[in-house]
This record gives sequence, structure tokens and C-alpha cells, in this order.
Amino acid sequence: MDKIHKFGQNPNHLKQNTYIKGRGAQQNTSNRFSQFSNELREDFLEFCRLEGETSDHNRTQYLPIFPKTIVNKVDSPDVGMNYSLNPYQGCEHGCIYCYARNTHEYWGYSAGLDFERKILVKKDAPVLLEAKLKSKSWKAATIVLSGNTDCYQPAEHQFRITRACLEVFLKYRHPVGIITKNVLLLRDLDILTQLAAENLIAVNISVTSLSEETRRILEPRTATIKKRLETIRRLSENHIPVNAMLAPIIPGINSHEILNLAKAVSEAGALSFGFTVVRLNGAIGQIFEDWIRKTLPDRANKVLQQIADCHGGSLNDSRFGIRNKGEGKIAQQIKDMAHLARQKYFKDKVFPKLNTSQYEGYKGGQLKLF
Repeated sequence: MDKIHKFGQNPNHLKQNTYIKGRGAQQNTSNRFSQFSNELREDFLEFCRLEGETSDHNRTQYLPIFPKTIVNKVDSPDVGMNYSLNPYQGCEHGCIYCYARNTHEYWGYSAGLDFERKILVKKDAPVLLEAKLKSKSWKAATIVLSGNTDCYQPAEHQFRITRACLEVFLKYRHPVGIITKNVLLLRDLDILTQLAAENLIAVNISVTSLSEETRRILEPRTATIKKRLETIRRLSENHIPVNAMLAPIIPGINSHEILNLAKAVSEAGALSFGFTVVRLNGAIGQIFEDWIRKTLPDRANKVLQQIADCHGGSLNDSRFGIRNKGEGKIAQQIKDMAHLARQKYFKDKVFPKLNTSQYEGYKGGQLKLF
């Protein structure tokens, strides 16, 4: 069998779809929980062409949902958090590699284009968070925004749910972490500095590449690399601790940048960095392969094979303790480069532990006095 078919993808069928600018995924994969599937047929596309109509308006929809709870317990041993809070499900940033794509299937949508264009909005998140923090059984532990999808994605401009949640954390003097790759974070610098003054905030900024061309194709609706580094610098100047997420590392795409990335984020003021090796679980494997054969056809086979080499010969890897860092020669090279980067650029830096001691004093408000 020819290597081009190694991962079950015949590139000839891809000709029916034109490239969708401004999006990561180039298709809607079938939902594994649904008995129905969608297919974009050539005869339908030809009909649209003849009628002067578009087959796809490529618009983002914001859909309100009303969960009963908002704080999630994180049981995975591979994730550096115990609790997360996601104001939004789905993410307009469109990062092609995003592990959260698969979760959109739980809501009845596709992990592909639906994940980027059907954004589920939890307007009640601040109210639910306050109810959680007021609960008698709750003990202070860092809650991370978001853990699944970016809390500062474009929807936050309109809905301001993340800011409202930060106000709740400040009110109760409760520790909070943030993971984002959007400079909209700086809009809330006033709240962040107040939290930082009490050692209640830690920010994780994702920086995947120093190449703007690589950023643009991997993460089409995200902030530029220049703006992300400036965000790290602004946060650091305001004494807000920053950890840089150099993730994911994708062999053949950004794996050669580890040292330069570490140097850049360190010089911007980051106190530490973390990394993961890309893994393409569930529908993400199909979405990523379709994307890379359209976007980087000259190196598609090489990249896919090197990713598989990091995960026991498969694009899909669910093994706890291994899935995020990989195994084999390529994964070891990545680990060695990360170790060298820490020794070279982060040797004397320490990331602070957040304060959990104040929360109990603010939990019950004035009732604590009686």
C-alpha cells in the first residue's frame, strides 16, 4: 500500500471542497453519537454554482445554553489542573489541532467546522460560579478558565462572561487561573492586577510558533505572535505571573522552534513554560489530515508519520501519562530540547503558588461576624 494512504485518506476526494479562508477545519466530520451524517456532494456544489448561490455562508452563530453547574472536576492525571470553568463551548479561534473539538459532539454538533462556527454561550456562568463559591462544602482550590475552549475568544467581546467571572473570584478572594491566546485578556487588566496583589491569579499564554505564517494556518483567528509576546510583557510588568504554553509541538511544523520559543517568552517575562506533543484523537485525526493535505501537501505525509511515531504508530493516543508527551525518538528529542531550554532560559525563575488562605474569610460575607 502506498504511504499516501497510510492513514486511510484518499487525497483525490478532497478536490470537491475549496479552501475555506479564516477557518481551521475544512469540513464537518460525522458526529459519532448521531445516526445521521452530512455529505457535501459535487452535484449540489454544481447546482449552487449555476444558480449563483453559496453552499456555505461561513458565519459564526452564538447559541445560549443553560447548564445547572459551571465548575468541572478534572480527573485526568495529564492535565495540570483540578477544576475548570468554561464560559463557552466551541471556539472561533479555529486551531486545527485543538483537543476540545471532540467535546462538541456531546452537544450534537461536529468536531469540524461546527466547533468553530456554533459557539455555545453560558450567560449564567457568573451566577453559577458565585453559588459554587458560597457553597458550605467548597474548599478553595484554583479554578482554571477555561481548560477546554478559550475564555477570551471573540465571543467575549460581546458577552463579557469571563470578566464577570473574574469579578466573582475577586469578590471572594478565590484563586483563579487563565489559559488563553487572545490579547483581549488585557482589557481586564484592572481586575487582574487586583487579583495579583493578593496572589490569586496565574495566566497561561499559548505561543505555538514565532512564524506568523505558521500561526495563521494553524490558528487562523487568533492574535498575532507579536501581540501575544507583548501580552506576556504587559502582564509581567504588572506583576502578574505568566506561564507560556508552547503547545502543541507538532513534528515537522514547529518542533524546530522550541529553543527560540523558550527564549522569546522568557525575554518577554514568562516565569515558566510547558509543552505537549500533538495528539489527534477521535475526529481530530480526520480533520487534521484533511487540513494538512490541503494546506501543506508537500510535507503532509512526513508530518503525519512523525506524529504517529510519537504515539505508538497511531495518530490517536489516549494513554494516561504518555499521550501528552509521546514516546520514541522524536518525542525524546522534543523532551531533550525542552529540558535544555529550561536550563538555558528559565534556570533562576520560579512560578509562585497561588493563595488559598483568604477565601474562607470572604466566603460567608458579614455572616462570618456572628
